[in-house]
Amino acid sequence: MAKLIRSLFFLTLLVTSSFSTPTPQPCSTHHFPDHESLAACNDLPVLNSTIYWNYFNGIVDLAFRATLVGDSGWVAWAINPSSKGMVGSQALVSFRRSDGTMAVYTSPIKSYDTRLEKGNLTFPVYALSAVHENKDITIFATLGLPNNVTTVNQLWQQGPLHGDTPGMHKMSGPYLKSYGTLDFLSGKVEATGAHHSIVSPKKIVHAVLNTVSWGVLLPVGGIVARNFRMHPAWFHVHLICQISGGILALFGFVTGVILGSESAGIQYKGHKYIGWTLLILGVVQLTVAFYLRPEKGDKDRWLWDLFHCALGYTLLILGQVNIFKGFDILEPPKPWKYAYIGVLALLMLFGAGLACYTCFTQWNKKRTEAPKTQLEQSEYE
Repeated sequence: MAKLIRSLFFLTLLVTSSFSTPTPQPCSTHHFPDHESLAACNDLPVLNSTIYWNYFNGIVDLAFRATLVGDSGWVAWAINPSSKGMVGSQALVSFRRSDGTMAVYTSPIKSYDTRLEKGNLTFPVYALSAVHENKDITIFATLGLPNNVTTVNQLWQQGPLHGDTPGMHKMSGPYLKSYGTLDFLSGKVEATGAHHSIVSPKKIVHAVLNTVSWGVLLPVGGIVARNFRMHPAWFHVHLICQISGGILALFGFVTGVILGSESAGIQYKGHKYIGWTLLILGVVQLTVAFYLRPEKGDKDRWLWDLFHCALGYTLLILGQVNIFKGFDILEPPKPWKYAYIGVLALLMLFGAGLACYTCFTQWNKKRTEAPKTQLEQSEYE
């Protein structure tokens, strides 16, 4: 019996030790054959990225390795000496050019509209190189850490290429969570979480102007013109909605042009072309409405009404399409998109309900007036 107990005891120790044996981090299994070994490493929490380093007396030899999502793209790793956000960060950037050579350089991030331009950092970079293997890009560098700090605010990112120009990274999910702190002595990495102010204020202004104009004011003006002609003030309300919506849409277009000029290499062709189409057709609609409108009794008035309404509905549909293209580009928090969908659904239901009511009242009016007309005609005869 005692022998059986001892056997069970040793078997329990064996099973327990097999479960308690520490499993090395995946990063510790990777080696860089053409570079000296880097003693410390940490797999970063998002974007399939890893940081490796040796630290000594304010100097750090490091390698940043990231796996691209697509077949091509850029990767970057940065230190922000002043805050935990994007602006002010000092980045190492790399990508493979279209001719197969590697681009690797430093880039200070001065604004949210950065194009990752080359520039000097606020701390020394003694060596910089990069390699591309399969879908992995690895940046090697030796840095003199600012003020000999051992814990830094780090950011890492990846995005698409437009030719040989870095494009805008995605604005959702892990792409907004790729920053935190790194302690070079202890190896501790802490993720900070999503940075909600990463979206450029100009982009927010552009989105708000166009959503309010094309998504609210102009459709309301159309609903009023379609369903409230029996009220004396309908034309004034329609005019106010269309003029205010047109002014906001014009400012929204101007901000879009400014954003495009500040983002060379970043092209959203569908969004851009629809925007230009809306501007041109909007000018045509404005010209037809104010300068080419026949009098009510004119025999060709029905042609003007048909053209004016058809062009108006076309503009509203294109406006909605471009708003949702803008949502796809900006990728705001989902509640914002759902809120707009809710507002749009209410406007559509309201407009459809009023259209049905207007048609019914007009039909009922004709139905009740027909016998009176016949009676009057019989009395006259």
